[in-house]
Amino acid sequence: MVEVDFVVPPSWTGTHARSIAMLTSKPKRWQKAVLEFFDKSPVRVFRRKDLADLLDLHQEDWGLPTHHSISKFVPFLEDSGKLRSITLSSESGLYSPINRYVWGQASSLQVALSLRPSSYFTHATAVFLHGLIQQLAKTVYVNKEQSPKRAPPGSLTQEALDRAFANEQRTSRYIFSYEDARVVLVSGKYTNRLEVCDVAGPNGEISPVTRLERTLIDIVVRPAYAGGANEVLKVYQRVKEREISVDTLIATLSQLGYLYPYHQAIGFYMERAGFSPSHLDRLRKLGLNFDFYLANAIKERKYDRSWRLFFPEGL
Repeated sequence: MVEVDFVVPPSWTGTHARSIAMLTSKPKRWQKAVLEFFDKSPVRVFRRKDLADLLDLHQEDWGLPTHHSISKFVPFLEDSGKLRSITLSSESGLYSPINRYVWGQASSLQVALSLRPSSYFTHATAVFLHGLIQQLAKTVYVNKEQSPKRAPPGSLTQEALDRAFANEQRTSRYIFSYEDARVVLVSGKYTNRLEVCDVAGPNGEISPVTRLERTLIDIVVRPAYAGGANEVLKVYQRVKEREISVDTLIATLSQLGYLYPYHQAIGFYMERAGFSPSHLDRLRKLGLNFDFYLANAIKERKYDRSWRLFFPEGL
């Protein structure tokens, strides 16, 4: 921190004036310690509560005066020129704006991950983080799992399946905008973070994301979150050149416990992408007991008899 000559105007009173005065005087040891801590922190986006928790946890280590409260701490950080507040606005207007604090520069991924604790990247954003597309889309998908729920009673029937897929796919309305980015919060079923790992984001930040095999399942289950069926097929074509574990994919699909036979859609994509017959046979052995659908509300469709699957014409 550089010493500068600055006189606080008499009209500046209260917390802001005291914070400015601290910054423009010779820096104290605790001020340097605080700023160095945030400079080195891998976390760049904070809730006010996060800052309050950090103050409680490190106040003694930093050597802060015991009377230093969060109401003084936040203005001090803001007046350092490194902390700024941002607001994420609800696209639908159904939800209140979300306020966050950003230290230095933060990517749209870091901002998105701050919406809900224990969330992780999924669908099209997971596809990007696994290197299957080169450019991060403006829409970022994060999954915050629901609480555990009992499986619905009863068994699947063809009538129920036809009725469910005749309608448009339900999508999240929990969408927030920040600068030129959109954040979609997906309220996925409870899985206890099944097949979630940490990878390095584009700026080196730690990014929790669904592993590749689970990502391949998720984009089949919710193709609208991956750009539609055509984009899902492109992902399967690209991933064919990688080593994926069909054992892991099938085991993950089983653990996810979906009522609908998504293995038929996965097998269809794999066949179209040119996977080996041995991979396809593994999926066929899971059963072909129903006519299934590659997507919801398909207007112009064809039927693949080998997978008992309706798919969009032109795919």
